[in-house]
Amino acid sequence: MSLVSGRWKLGLLLALTTASLWGVLPIALKGVMATLDPITTTFFRFALAALLLTPYIVLRSRRSGKAAMLSRSQSPRLLLQLLAAGLLLVANYALYILGLERTTAEAAQLMIQAAPMLLLLSGVWLFGERLSRRQWLGVLAFVSGLGLFFYPRFYDVFIAQNAYGIGIMMIFLAAVFWAGYAILQKFLLQALTSQETMLVFYWIGTLAFLPFSDFSTLPQLSAVQWALLIFCGLNTLIAYGSFAEAMVHIEASKVSAILALTPLITVSTVHLIPIAGLVVEPVTMLTLFGAILVVGGSMTTALSKVNPK
Repeated sequence: MSLVSGRWKLGLLLALTTASLWGVLPIALKGVMATLDPITTTFFRFALAALLLTPYIVLRSRRSGKAAMLSRSQSPRLLLQLLAAGLLLVANYALYILGLERTTAEAAQLMIQAAPMLLLLSGVWLFGERLSRRQWLGVLAFVSGLGLFFYPRFYDVFIAQNAYGIGIMMIFLAAVFWAGYAILQKFLLQALTSQETMLVFYWIGTLAFLPFSDFSTLPQLSAVQWALLIFCGLNTLIAYGSFAEAMVHIEASKVSAILALTPLITVSTVHLIPIAGLVVEPVTMLTLFGAILVVGGSMTTALSKVNPK
């Protein structure tokens, strides 16, 4: 019996929606951070997502007659896993946006692609899985692509360790934290739904970032920046909802392969659409080929099957 609906056109559209939203997200964040600091920006992302998702979860539980989430998560171990996963995701968000502040949108999107790759490799390290030859070729292409893309910035990243280099390292660390969060999420989904876990994580993030937020610059935001801030908050809910629904209609591997296109969407957007005040990466044949290798490597590892033990 198939685990997907087979409505591949709808699944493809939903996956492309997610990739597009995630592709333009760092550009929108850059626009907001021209005035608002990164931590306050991230607080609003978590808070808006939490405030919008809470009533939906409450109403759905009442209509379905299903036991409340809290009554199904009384296990101390489960609560500890929820807290740990939430804090890992908070660290991921914080490091990503602090790294984005120091780098460019394209560089951030390419480096954060290390997150699903690290999750895949964690299966080898933690669960004894064996990657197929094609998957190892995909990993090699991915690493080679990153090397080619950042080659013009080699001095900044590995020697000078200036703001740009520190930003890249922060985003890589954000990818590491995301992989840890994703591993815990797999265990949590045995007892809770993905939306319920995300609701907990949104509230953890809201409370974690609140003490460090500075609201004094809010009056300085322009109408466009307010729109961008609201978009950033809605982006997570809409993109994640589209992602979850896409998984209903097409295989997870195909969804992952489509999401691997996200960096190319970012690169194309910033270079084809002139955006005032936005610093972009210099594009050469070498860096462009590197970006394509990153995407191709990600798609290859996603579409190839893991060898049984």
